[in-house]
Amino acid sequence: MSTGIVWFRRDLRLADNPAWTAATRRHDEVVPLFVIDPHLWDRVTERRRALLAGHLRSLDDTLRAMGGRLRVECGDPAAIVTGVAASTGAHDVTANADVTPYSARRDAAVAAAMDLELHHGSLVHRPGSVLTRDGRRYRVFTPFSRAWFNTPIAQLPGPGDARVAADEGSGIPAAGRPPVEPGEAAAGRRLDEFDPARYAVEGNRPDLDSTSRLSIDLKYGTLSPVTVYDRIGTSSNGARAFVRQLAWRDFHAHLLDENPRLVDSAMKPAYDEIDWRNDTQGFEAWCQGMTGYPLVDAGMRQLLGEGWMHNRIRLVTASFLVKDLLIDWRRGERWFRRHLLDADVSQNVGNWQWVTGSGADAAPYFRIFNPVSQSKRFDPDGEYVRRWVPELAGVPGTAVHEPWKSGPIELASWGAAAYPGPIVDHAAARERTLDAYRVALD
Repeated sequence: MSTGIVWFRRDLRLADNPAWTAATRRHDEVVPLFVIDPHLWDRVTERRRALLAGHLRSLDDTLRAMGGRLRVECGDPAAIVTGVAASTGAHDVTANADVTPYSARRDAAVAAAMDLELHHGSLVHRPGSVLTRDGRRYRVFTPFSRAWFNTPIAQLPGPGDARVAADEGSGIPAAGRPPVEPGEAAAGRRLDEFDPARYAVEGNRPDLDSTSRLSIDLKYGTLSPVTVYDRIGTSSNGARAFVRQLAWRDFHAHLLDENPRLVDSAMKPAYDEIDWRNDTQGFEAWCQGMTGYPLVDAGMRQLLGEGWMHNRIRLVTASFLVKDLLIDWRRGERWFRRHLLDADVSQNVGNWQWVTGSGADAAPYFRIFNPVSQSKRFDPDGEYVRRWVPELAGVPGTAVHEPWKSGPIELASWGAAAYPGPIVDHAAARERTLDAYRVALD
């Protein structure tokens, strides 16, 4: 009897899962395996661990209904995978690839010991499949997206009828209550409930929260991006605008796959010469949402409170760290990576470099978000700010966007006396940043 291992990582589903399909069609029996990697498990928040454990329990329930179990082990992935293969007599391992340098090293260690077959289940189009006419990878998003939309999506056949092994291994570790309903079925319901027409109109409004939040499901692979593409379609402007975000996901992943150094280095090397400030107090104020700029602070507190942040607010908070405080983007990227439920290295790195101006298709370095004008434009009634900065809940009208312009008596009467004043003057900080960039880029 032929036995193979299906090594689950960022693909905690059975539907539209290339690795699951390939292994169940090739083998008589499959061993579904997930490895708790201490290198990753110990670095994330309890909220992230609880969500992962919830997803694993849901996948295990699905496999139980098929007569099997999800085998969960903890330890060095290379040692665990090869050990399980030896104990089960598995001929090979099938998995879906990731594009991070760490995953490449991990997979290379397994491939050196046994047959490892990799597929791509977290992207619409695998890296290297969307190319220019002369066979190169794109460096600019707009032509990439045109080619991306015109690239046929590989059709995946249905899974095979392999028997599912029933050894649960060490079992799923205990964790707290998941912050969102876990599992493949819940992800499908969130997709069904999403309204792309509303997204097209309100997608930049954090106070209305009309985004899908499907980035969390895509991160853990409880939902396939191909399924999202197929379900949403491109028949309306709103639908196409939303599906275009999947093209951005692929774009950033394809870039990191080709250039692993992007995790730590600017795509445009000159930007590594910027003289970043070592401002410990400023960085801590940013992390804790105590900068004195209400929209920035609301976003950073939402990150700590929910493990999620609206995309517009991600741009504003990242711009504030890099271009108001002149603090190295890598420090902010690592903070986001630790706390975001949807933390995805290629997306995180790509978007931080976009804000910094150092990446592919990046914003010009002189584009600096004004946190006050952004607050007035995208949170016009201040509802988002008041929700996440309770000190400002009693501040009336537009005063909530720049409370420092009100007098101390007024602030006290509104219960806002404890809210800090701005830690930096935006206009002066903007000029300081432009000077620092000019010196580095000249």
